[in-house]
Amino acid sequence: MDLFRGSFTGRLQRLSLVSTTPIRCLVLYRSSEHASGAAECENKIRVPSKAASITWILSVRQACRALAAGDHAILQKTFAITRLKTSKMSKQHVVITSIQKPTPSVQQFAKLLNGQLIVVGDQKTPANWQHPGVHFIGLQAQEKNTYALARHLPYNSYSRKMIGYIYAIRAKAEIIVDTDDDNRPKDNWCVPDFDGSYESVPGEEAYINVYGLFSNQPIWPRGLPLKLITDPQSVPRTLKPAQPCRVGIWQGLADGDPDVDAIYRLSCGKPCFFNTRAPIVLQNGAVSQINSQNTIHRQPFFPLLYLPLTVNFRFTDILRGYIAQPILWLYGYQLGFTQATVVQDRNPHDYKKDFFDEMQMYQSSEDLISIVQPVIKAEKSVAENLRLAYKALCAEGVVQKNELDGLEAWFSDIGAK
Repeated sequence: MDLFRGSFTGRLQRLSLVSTTPIRCLVLYRSSEHASGAAECENKIRVPSKAASITWILSVRQACRALAAGDHAILQKTFAITRLKTSKMSKQHVVITSIQKPTPSVQQFAKLLNGQLIVVGDQKTPANWQHPGVHFIGLQAQEKNTYALARHLPYNSYSRKMIGYIYAIRAKAEIIVDTDDDNRPKDNWCVPDFDGSYESVPGEEAYINVYGLFSNQPIWPRGLPLKLITDPQSVPRTLKPAQPCRVGIWQGLADGDPDVDAIYRLSCGKPCFFNTRAPIVLQNGAVSQINSQNTIHRQPFFPLLYLPLTVNFRFTDILRGYIAQPILWLYGYQLGFTQATVVQDRNPHDYKKDFFDEMQMYQSSEDLISIVQPVIKAEKSVAENLRLAYKALCAEGVVQKNELDGLEAWFSDIGAK
Protein backbone atom coordinates (compact mmCIF):
# COMPACT_ATOMS: atom_id res chain seq x y z
CA MET A 1 0.00 0.00 0.00
CA ASP A 2 1.37 3.44 -0.95
CA LEU A 3 0.50 5.58 2.07
CA PHE A 4 1.73 8.79 0.52
CA ARG A 5 -0.06 9.01 -2.83
CA GLY A 6 -3.27 10.82 -3.63
CA SER A 7 -5.33 13.40 -1.77
CA PHE A 8 -4.61 14.66 1.73
CA THR A 9 -7.73 12.92 3.03
CA GLY A 10 -6.81 9.70 1.29
CA ARG A 11 -3.38 9.71 2.89
CA LEU A 12 -4.82 10.03 6.35
CA GLN A 13 -7.37 7.33 5.62
CA ARG A 14 -4.62 4.94 4.51
CA LEU A 15 -2.58 5.80 7.59
CA SER A 16 -5.60 4.79 9.64
CA LEU A 17 -5.50 1.33 8.06
CA VAL A 18 -1.87 0.55 8.93
CA SER A 19 -2.85 -1.06 12.24
CA THR A 20 -5.28 -3.97 12.40
CA THR A 21 -6.56 -2.51 15.67
CA PRO A 22 -9.37 0.04 15.23
CA ILE A 23 -7.87 3.51 15.59
CA ARG A 24 -8.95 7.03 16.04
CA CYS A 25 -7.13 9.73 14.07
CA LEU A 26 -6.64 12.87 16.13
CA VAL A 27 -5.44 15.75 13.99
CA LEU A 28 -3.96 18.68 15.92
CA TYR A 29 -3.78 21.89 13.91
CA ARG A 30 -1.56 24.81 14.84
CA SER A 31 -1.73 26.57 11.53
CA SER A 32 -4.33 27.12 8.86
CA GLU A 33 -2.63 24.68 6.48
CA HIS A 34 -4.97 22.03 5.10
CA ALA A 35 -7.88 23.34 7.19
CA SER A 36 -10.38 22.20 4.59
CA GLY A 37 -8.72 18.80 4.49
CA ALA A 38 -9.05 18.54 8.25
CA ALA A 39 -12.79 19.15 8.11
CA GLU A 40 -13.09 16.62 5.27
CA CYS A 41 -11.18 14.00 7.27
CA GLU A 42 -13.29 14.59 10.34
CA ASN A 43 -16.38 13.67 8.33
CA LYS A 44 -14.95 10.70 6.42
CA ILE A 45 -12.65 8.83 8.82
CA ARG A 46 -14.47 6.28 10.97
CA VAL A 47 -13.90 6.84 14.71
CA PRO A 48 -14.52 3.66 16.75
CA SER A 49 -15.07 3.52 20.49
CA LYS A 50 -12.29 5.08 22.56
CA ALA A 51 -11.86 1.96 24.65
CA ALA A 52 -10.89 -0.12 21.60
CA SER A 53 -8.81 2.55 19.92
CA ILE A 54 -5.23 3.55 19.56
CA THR A 55 -4.90 7.33 19.37
CA TRP A 56 -2.55 8.49 16.68
CA ILE A 57 -1.31 11.99 17.31
CA LEU A 58 -0.14 13.70 14.17
CA SER A 59 2.17 16.56 15.06
CA VAL A 60 0.61 18.65 12.39
CA ARG A 61 3.05 21.37 11.55
CA GLN A 62 5.51 18.73 10.36
CA ALA A 63 3.20 15.84 9.57
CA CYS A 64 0.78 17.68 7.32
CA ARG A 65 3.61 19.21 5.32
CA ALA A 66 5.15 15.77 4.99
CA LEU A 67 1.84 14.25 3.92
CA ALA A 68 1.20 17.04 1.44
CA ALA A 69 4.68 16.59 -0.03
CA GLY A 70 4.51 12.81 0.06
CA ASP A 71 7.72 12.81 2.12
CA HIS A 72 7.91 9.60 4.15
CA ALA A 73 11.37 10.40 5.57
CA ILE A 74 10.27 13.69 7.12
CA LEU A 75 7.22 12.00 8.60
CA GLN A 76 9.41 9.45 10.37
CA LYS A 77 12.12 11.90 11.46
CA THR A 78 9.80 14.42 13.07
CA PHE A 79 8.12 11.96 15.43
CA ALA A 80 5.01 12.82 13.47
CA ILE A 81 3.06 9.75 14.48
CA THR A 82 3.10 8.54 18.06
CA ARG A 83 0.98 5.60 19.16
CA LEU A 84 -0.62 5.98 22.53
CA LYS A 85 -2.45 2.94 23.87
CA THR A 86 -5.44 4.35 25.66
CA SER A 87 -5.55 1.39 28.04
CA LYS A 88 -2.16 2.47 29.40
CA MET A 89 -3.31 5.99 30.14
CA SER A 90 -5.45 4.81 33.05
CA LYS A 91 -2.48 2.94 34.56
CA GLN A 92 0.10 5.68 34.52
CA HIS A 93 0.86 8.08 37.35
CA VAL A 94 2.85 11.31 37.27
CA VAL A 95 4.83 12.08 40.44
CA ILE A 96 6.05 15.53 41.53
CA THR A 97 7.39 16.94 44.78
CA SER A 98 6.82 20.61 45.51
CA ILE A 99 7.30 23.25 48.19
CA GLN A 100 5.41 25.85 46.12
CA LYS A 101 1.73 26.60 45.88
CA PRO A 102 0.29 24.86 42.78
CA THR A 103 2.52 26.05 39.95
CA PRO A 104 1.38 26.53 36.34
CA SER A 105 3.12 23.24 35.52
CA VAL A 106 1.19 21.36 38.21
CA GLN A 107 -2.05 22.96 37.05
CA GLN A 108 -1.43 21.92 33.44
CA PHE A 109 -0.56 18.33 34.36
CA ALA A 110 -3.70 18.17 36.52
CA LYS A 111 -5.81 19.16 33.50
CA LEU A 112 -4.01 16.71 31.25
CA LEU A 113 -4.41 13.72 33.56
CA ASN A 114 -7.50 12.28 35.16
CA GLY A 115 -6.67 12.17 38.86
CA GLN A 116 -3.36 10.43 38.21
CA LEU A 117 -1.10 13.29 39.32
CA ILE A 118 0.58 12.77 42.69
CA VAL A 119 2.23 15.70 44.49
CA VAL A 120 4.38 15.02 47.55
CA GLY A 121 4.78 17.76 50.16
CA ASP A 122 7.55 18.64 52.62
CA GLN A 123 8.02 21.01 55.56
CA LYS A 124 8.13 24.10 53.33
CA THR A 125 5.04 23.15 51.34
CA PRO A 126 2.06 25.43 52.13
CA ALA A 127 -0.08 23.78 54.81
CA ASN A 128 -3.28 24.35 52.83
CA TRP A 129 -1.92 22.90 49.56
CA GLN A 130 -4.65 21.48 47.35
CA HIS A 131 -5.64 21.48 43.71
CA PRO A 132 -8.41 19.74 41.74
CA GLY A 133 -7.31 16.55 40.03
CA VAL A 134 -4.25 16.09 42.28
CA HIS A 135 -3.66 13.48 44.96
CA PHE A 136 -1.61 15.43 47.49
CA ILE A 137 0.45 13.59 50.12
CA GLY A 138 1.44 16.05 52.85
CA LEU A 139 3.77 15.36 55.74
CA GLN A 140 0.95 14.41 58.08
CA ALA A 141 -0.33 11.80 55.63
CA GLN A 142 3.22 10.52 55.07
CA GLU A 143 3.71 9.98 58.79
CA LYS A 144 0.29 8.40 59.33
CA ASN A 145 0.69 5.85 56.54
CA THR A 146 2.77 2.72 56.82
CA TYR A 147 5.78 3.94 54.87
CA ALA A 148 8.88 2.24 56.26
CA LEU A 149 10.96 4.58 54.11
CA ALA A 150 9.54 7.71 55.76
CA ARG A 151 11.64 7.05 58.87
CA HIS A 152 14.78 7.36 56.75
CA LEU A 153 13.84 10.45 54.76
CA PRO A 154 15.21 13.81 55.91
CA TYR A 155 12.91 16.81 55.83
CA ASN A 156 13.27 19.37 53.05
CA SER A 157 14.76 16.68 50.85
CA TYR A 158 14.14 15.86 47.20
CA SER A 159 14.19 12.19 48.16
CA ARG A 160 10.69 12.58 49.67
CA LYS A 161 9.48 12.22 46.12
CA MET A 162 9.82 8.46 46.67
CA ILE A 163 6.66 8.53 48.81
CA GLY A 164 4.82 9.36 45.59
CA TYR A 165 6.42 6.43 43.78
CA ILE A 166 5.35 4.10 46.58
CA TYR A 167 1.77 5.40 46.40
CA ALA A 168 1.69 4.89 42.61
CA ILE A 169 3.15 1.38 42.86
CA ARG A 170 0.60 0.39 45.51
CA ALA A 171 -2.12 1.81 43.22
CA LYS A 172 -1.03 -0.76 40.59
CA ALA A 173 0.55 1.74 38.21
CA GLU A 174 2.10 0.24 35.09
CA ILE A 175 3.95 3.42 34.13
CA ILE A 176 5.41 6.08 36.45
CA VAL A 177 6.30 9.46 35.02
CA ASP A 178 8.82 11.46 37.02
CA THR A 179 8.78 15.24 36.63
CA ASP A 180 9.09 18.53 38.55
CA ASP A 181 6.79 21.40 39.44
CA ASP A 182 8.60 23.73 37.01
CA ASN A 183 8.19 21.51 33.92
CA ARG A 184 5.19 22.46 31.79
CA PRO A 185 3.87 19.73 29.46
CA LYS A 186 3.97 20.72 25.81
CA ASP A 187 1.15 19.86 23.44
CA ASN A 188 3.17 16.86 22.26
CA TRP A 189 3.56 15.43 25.79
CA CYS A 190 2.90 11.71 25.77
CA VAL A 191 4.25 8.33 26.81
CA PRO A 192 6.05 6.70 23.86
CA ASP A 193 5.75 3.00 23.15
CA PHE A 194 8.25 1.03 25.20
CA ASP A 195 8.43 -1.66 22.51
CA GLY A 196 8.98 -0.41 18.98
CA SER A 197 11.45 0.21 16.18
CA TYR A 198 13.84 3.08 16.84
CA GLU A 199 17.18 4.39 15.62
CA SER A 200 19.94 3.60 18.08
CA VAL A 201 23.38 4.62 19.28
CA PRO A 202 25.90 1.76 18.92
CA GLY A 203 27.05 0.23 22.18
CA GLU A 204 30.72 0.88 21.53
CA GLU A 205 30.15 4.62 21.92
CA ALA A 206 30.44 4.37 25.78
CA TYR A 207 29.66 7.74 27.47
CA ILE A 208 27.82 10.04 25.09
CA ASN A 209 26.47 13.59 25.05
CA VAL A 210 22.92 12.83 23.99
CA TYR A 211 22.01 16.53 23.77
CA GLY A 212 24.24 16.73 20.69
CA LEU A 213 21.82 14.42 18.88
CA PHE A 214 18.93 16.84 19.46
CA SER A 215 20.72 20.22 19.19
CA ASN A 216 23.49 21.92 17.23
CA GLN A 217 24.47 24.30 20.02
CA PRO A 218 27.27 23.44 22.49
CA ILE A 219 25.36 22.06 25.47
CA TRP A 220 25.68 19.00 27.67
CA PRO A 221 23.48 17.24 30.27
CA ARG A 222 24.11 17.33 34.00
CA GLY A 223 26.20 14.32 34.91
CA LEU A 224 28.23 14.01 31.71
CA PRO A 225 31.88 13.36 32.73
CA LEU A 226 33.64 16.73 32.62
CA LYS A 227 36.41 15.54 30.32
CA LEU A 228 33.76 15.05 27.61
CA ILE A 229 31.89 18.35 27.72
CA THR A 230 34.01 19.92 24.94
CA ASP A 231 34.91 16.65 23.19
CA PRO A 232 33.17 16.41 19.79
CA GLN A 233 33.68 12.64 19.89
CA SER A 234 31.13 12.43 22.72
CA VAL A 235 28.36 13.10 20.16
CA PRO A 236 27.80 9.99 18.01
CA ARG A 237 28.31 10.71 14.32
CA THR A 238 26.16 7.87 13.03
CA LEU A 239 23.11 6.02 14.29
CA LYS A 240 22.00 2.51 13.49
CA PRO A 241 18.81 2.31 11.41
CA ALA A 242 15.53 1.71 13.18
CA GLN A 243 15.22 -1.78 14.58
CA PRO A 244 13.05 -3.45 17.25
CA CYS A 245 13.95 -2.24 20.75
CA ARG A 246 12.66 -2.84 24.27
CA VAL A 247 12.93 0.36 26.27
CA GLY A 248 12.93 0.11 30.06
CA ILE A 249 13.23 3.84 30.78
CA TRP A 250 12.43 6.83 28.57
CA GLN A 251 14.16 10.13 29.22
CA GLY A 252 12.33 13.07 27.67
CA LEU A 253 14.18 16.34 27.07
CA ALA A 254 13.08 19.77 28.31
CA ASP A 255 13.04 22.97 26.25
CA GLY A 256 13.94 26.41 27.56
CA ASP A 257 16.15 25.77 30.58
CA PRO A 258 17.02 22.08 30.21
CA ASP A 259 18.81 19.88 32.71
CA VAL A 260 22.43 21.06 32.62
CA ASP A 261 25.08 21.38 35.31
CA ALA A 262 26.16 24.51 37.18
CA ILE A 263 29.28 24.83 35.03
CA TYR A 264 27.11 25.34 31.96
CA ARG A 265 24.87 27.81 33.73
CA LEU A 266 27.77 29.83 35.19
CA SER A 267 29.81 29.86 31.99
CA CYS A 268 27.09 30.21 29.37
CA GLY A 269 23.53 29.72 30.53
CA LYS A 270 22.11 30.04 27.03
CA PRO A 271 18.55 28.65 26.71
CA CYS A 272 18.07 25.68 24.42
CA PHE A 273 15.13 24.59 22.32
CA PHE A 274 15.84 21.12 21.04
CA ASN A 275 15.26 19.93 17.50
CA THR A 276 12.18 17.89 16.68
CA ARG A 277 13.14 14.34 15.82
CA ALA A 278 12.21 10.70 16.38
CA PRO A 279 13.23 8.92 19.58
CA ILE A 280 16.71 7.43 19.95
CA VAL A 281 17.62 4.31 21.92
CA LEU A 282 21.05 3.59 23.43
CA GLN A 283 22.29 0.07 22.79
CA ASN A 284 23.99 -1.86 25.58
CA GLY A 285 27.28 -0.19 26.44
CA ALA A 286 26.28 3.33 25.32
CA VAL A 287 25.79 5.40 28.48
CA SER A 288 24.05 8.72 29.05
CA GLN A 289 22.51 10.67 31.89
CA ILE A 290 19.03 10.11 33.35
CA ASN A 291 17.47 12.77 35.55
CA SER A 292 14.11 12.90 37.31
CA GLN A 293 12.55 15.79 35.41
CA ASN A 294 10.83 14.11 32.46
CA THR A 295 11.52 10.43 32.98
CA ILE A 296 9.28 7.41 32.42
CA HIS A 297 9.76 3.97 34.00
CA ARG A 298 7.89 0.81 33.04
CA GLN A 299 6.63 -1.51 35.76
CA PRO A 300 9.38 -4.21 35.83
CA PHE A 301 11.94 -1.52 36.65
CA PHE A 302 10.07 0.40 39.36
CA PRO A 303 12.68 -0.67 41.98
CA LEU A 304 15.20 1.46 40.04
CA LEU A 305 13.23 4.60 40.96
CA TYR A 306 15.01 4.60 44.34
CA LEU A 307 16.72 7.97 44.93
CA PRO A 308 19.90 7.53 47.02
CA LEU A 309 19.64 9.34 50.34
CA THR A 310 23.29 9.83 51.28
CA VAL A 311 24.40 11.95 48.31
CA ASN A 312 23.48 15.53 47.48
CA PHE A 313 20.20 16.15 45.66
CA ARG A 314 22.08 17.50 42.62
CA PHE A 315 23.64 14.04 42.29
CA THR A 316 20.89 11.71 43.51
CA ASP A 317 18.94 11.24 40.26
CA ILE A 318 22.11 11.14 38.15
CA LEU A 319 23.55 8.39 40.34
CA ARG A 320 20.23 6.55 40.14
CA GLY A 321 20.38 6.70 36.34
CA TYR A 322 23.93 5.43 36.07
CA ILE A 323 23.03 2.46 38.31
CA ALA A 324 19.91 1.71 36.25
CA GLN A 325 21.52 1.37 32.84
CA PRO A 326 23.70 -1.74 33.29
CA ILE A 327 20.79 -3.37 35.15
CA LEU A 328 18.51 -2.72 32.18
CA TRP A 329 21.06 -4.34 29.86
CA LEU A 330 21.03 -7.57 31.88
CA TYR A 331 17.39 -8.19 30.94
CA GLY A 332 17.55 -7.06 27.31
CA TYR A 333 16.20 -3.53 27.83
CA GLN A 334 17.64 -0.15 26.93
CA LEU A 335 17.43 3.54 27.77
CA GLY A 336 15.64 5.74 25.25
CA PHE A 337 15.51 9.51 24.64
CA THR A 338 12.68 11.55 23.15
CA GLN A 339 12.49 15.09 21.85
CA ALA A 340 11.46 17.78 24.34
CA THR A 341 7.93 17.23 25.61
CA VAL A 342 8.09 19.74 28.48
CA VAL A 343 9.30 23.31 28.90
CA GLN A 344 11.22 24.08 32.06
CA ASP A 345 10.41 27.40 33.75
CA ARG A 346 13.15 26.84 36.31
CA ASN A 347 12.57 27.69 39.95
CA PRO A 348 15.20 30.11 41.37
CA HIS A 349 18.59 28.50 42.05
CA ASP A 350 21.91 29.65 43.48
CA TYR A 351 24.27 28.44 40.74
CA LYS A 352 27.36 28.74 42.91
CA LYS A 353 25.72 26.54 45.53
CA ASP A 354 24.64 24.13 42.80
CA PHE A 355 28.28 23.92 41.69
CA PHE A 356 29.47 22.85 45.13
CA ASP A 357 26.50 20.50 45.50
CA GLU A 358 27.50 18.84 42.23
CA MET A 359 31.12 18.29 43.21
CA GLN A 360 30.75 14.59 44.04
CA MET A 361 28.95 14.09 40.73
CA TYR A 362 31.88 15.65 38.84
CA GLN A 363 34.32 13.43 40.70
CA SER A 364 32.42 10.14 40.47
CA SER A 365 30.37 10.02 37.29
CA GLU A 366 32.86 8.33 34.95
CA ASP A 367 33.59 5.54 37.47
CA LEU A 368 30.04 4.47 38.29
CA ILE A 369 29.43 1.95 35.50
CA SER A 370 32.73 0.20 36.20
CA ILE A 371 31.76 -0.12 39.89
CA VAL A 372 28.25 -1.46 39.27
CA GLN A 373 28.55 -3.64 36.17
CA PRO A 374 30.92 -6.33 37.55
CA VAL A 375 28.72 -7.17 40.57
CA ILE A 376 25.28 -7.56 38.98
CA LYS A 377 24.02 -10.82 37.48
CA ALA A 378 21.28 -11.65 34.96
CA GLU A 379 19.90 -14.56 37.01
CA LYS A 380 19.07 -12.23 39.92
CA SER A 381 16.02 -9.99 40.28
CA VAL A 382 16.08 -6.24 39.63
CA ALA A 383 15.88 -5.59 43.39
CA GLU A 384 18.67 -8.06 44.16
CA ASN A 385 20.91 -6.42 41.58
CA LEU A 386 20.11 -2.98 42.94
CA ARG A 387 21.14 -4.21 46.39
CA LEU A 388 24.43 -5.57 44.96
CA ALA A 389 25.06 -2.26 43.18
CA TYR A 390 24.63 -0.21 46.36
CA LYS A 391 26.83 -2.55 48.36
CA ALA A 392 29.58 -2.02 45.78
CA LEU A 393 29.05 1.75 45.76
CA CYS A 394 29.18 1.74 49.57
CA ALA A 395 32.48 -0.17 49.49
CA GLU A 396 33.88 2.47 47.11
CA GLY A 397 32.69 5.37 49.29
CA VAL A 398 30.20 6.73 46.76
CA VAL A 399 27.31 6.26 49.21
CA GLN A 400 27.34 5.87 52.98
CA LYS A 401 26.66 2.66 54.89
CA ASN A 402 23.21 3.76 56.06
CA GLU A 403 22.16 3.96 52.40
CA LEU A 404 21.54 0.22 52.60
CA ASP A 405 19.00 0.74 55.40
CA GLY A 406 17.03 3.18 53.27
CA LEU A 407 17.17 0.80 50.33
CA GLU A 408 15.76 -2.09 52.38
CA ALA A 409 12.93 0.14 53.62
CA TRP A 410 12.17 1.04 49.99
CA PHE A 411 12.03 -2.63 49.03
CA SER A 412 9.70 -3.30 51.96
CA ASP A 413 7.33 -0.50 50.92
CA ILE A 414 7.08 -1.60 47.28
CA GLY A 415 7.06 -5.34 47.95
CA ALA A 416 10.27 -5.97 46.00
CA LYS A 417 12.45 -9.03 46.59
